This record gives sequence, structure tokens and C-alpha cells, in this order.
Amino acid sequence: MTEVQARSAQPHRVVIVGAGFGGLEAAFRLAGAPVSITLVDRRNHHLFQPLLYQVATASLATSEIAWPIRYLLRDRPEVTTLFATVTGVDAAAKRVLLDDGDGLPYDTLILATGARHAYFGHDEWEPFAPGLKTLEDATTLRRRILVAFERAERETDPQRRDALLTFVIIGAGPTGVELAGTIAELAQDTLPPDFRNIDTHKARVVLIEAGPRVLAGFADDLSAYAQRSLESIGVEVKLGQAVTECTAEGTVCRVRDTISLVPRAYGTNRSSSNTSCSKSANKISSRPNPSVRAKRLSAETR
Repeated sequence: MTEVQARSAQPHRVVIVGAGFGGLEAAFRLAGAPVSITLVDRRNHHLFQPLLYQVATASLATSEIAWPIRYLLRDRPEVTTLFATVTGVDAAAKRVLLDDGDGLPYDTLILATGARHAYFGHDEWEPFAPGLKTLEDATTLRRRILVAFERAERETDPQRRDALLTFVIIGAGPTGVELAGTIAELAQDTLPPDFRNIDTHKARVVLIEAGPRVLAGFADDLSAYAQRSLESIGVEVKLGQAVTECTAEGTVCRVRDTISLVPRAYGTNRSSSNTSCSKSANKISSRPNPSVRAKRLSAETR
């Protein structure tokens, strides 16, 4: 049997890189087709990214938004799941290159690698303003937020305490809006009974957006409703302000010819996410029962 005959006897080989929404949707849509599928991801779980902000604010546990990829595809014998990192594609040879030097031959290649947060040419901001795209990002933000309150509880210098209780979110897209609202609710509703030396109601949550309104991708009335909802729970919404600098000292914003400094904030974020905002909701997004959140907070490493 020649190589061509051998290949014609095999099912069509599909390699999918990435087990996010796009990769899984492709695998599910190919159910029943005469193909063999290899799904490659550098993580062994599928992540529901729209709810990462709730992990970052201790509203949800990590296990509630992440599921093993193999479990999701366990009833699909034609799908092989590989835990590996893709380093490149040899289009001429039709091979996906892996970090261990191995390669995966394919007849059809689907690249569904997703996206990452951007700093618009200012990657040096990342240590001070981590993004929110992975479970690790969410747990890092959660630790920074909770530790900020813990340090403020012991801080005797008023200026330093105010800085610890200041949280800046850069970008008023869905994730920025939801994160700002959730941090404000954390400070206003969940944490007050837990502290003795600080009033968590005084925490300052600042949402900075270079554009003219929050949730620019939504209708004007929804955008206005979201802004009113944020402001009703104490979030400072700063529109038309471009961030020009983000350092250990704070965040610098420019409005026309005026420059203002927001003191260093713990738990800052620059990211976007595909999440919806319902006009009929009482808050920016759904929240768990306060008693449930309190139990989670008591188990957190602050």
C-alpha cells in the first residue's frame, strides 16, 4: 500500500489548538463527522473566562469556573486531548510543532488560541496592573485585594492606609465594570463586620476609561445605566482620561492638559472580557449569597 493509499484509508485529521470557547465549539460541531480530532492545550482545563472577576473577588472558587478538558470530551472517542504547548506551525509539512520537539500532522488545522490582555505598548505596567485572563491572574488579584485590606487594618499612617484602600481599574469594558462593582460591594457589604481598626466603607474604587463612556460596545442606554449603578455603590467613574503612567507610586491620568495622580492601588487590572450587562438587573452582575461569600473569604489566604 502506498503512502497516499494509506492516508486515504485514514479519517481526515483535524488538529485544534486551544480548548477555550472556540476550540470546544469546533470539536462539538464536528461530532459525527468522519474525522479524527486532536485537541491541544497548554492547560488541562477549560476556563469560563467571563466569571474570572468573581474568582478575583472571592465570590467564586476556582473549581466553579474551570473543568477538565478530558472530562468534557470523555464521550468522544474520536477526540484525543493532549496537554502540550504549541510553539509553531510548519504549514508546508502540515505539522503543528510542540515544545518538546514533537509534531502533530494534520489535514485541517484550527487555531483557537484566544487573546491576552494588552498594555498598548506599555508592558512595563504589568507588575503594577496585572491582567485577568487566567486562573493564576484571578488568584493573584484576589490575594492583592484581600491583603490590601489586611495591611490597612494594621496601618497607623492615615495616608498609607488610604493608599492601601484605593483600588484602580483601568478600562471600563465588561470586566472592568464588573470588577469595579464587585470590589465596591466587597468593601460595602461583605467585609465591614470582619475588621475592627478600619472602616471598609471608606475604600476607594476608581474606574478609569479613556473613552467617553463605560461599556462602549453596548447601547447608550445600557452604558448610562451601568455607570449610574456603579456610582450608586460608590465607584468613582473617570471618563475621557487616558492613563499615561502606571508605577509603584500610583497611576497617572491625563485629561487634556491636566495630569492627576491616583495613589498606588492594590489589585489593579487592565483587561477585557465577553460578558453581558442586563438592564433589568439590580446590580452590575449576579452575586452569590453574602453568607456564602463570607465562608469563602474565611477560607482564603489573605
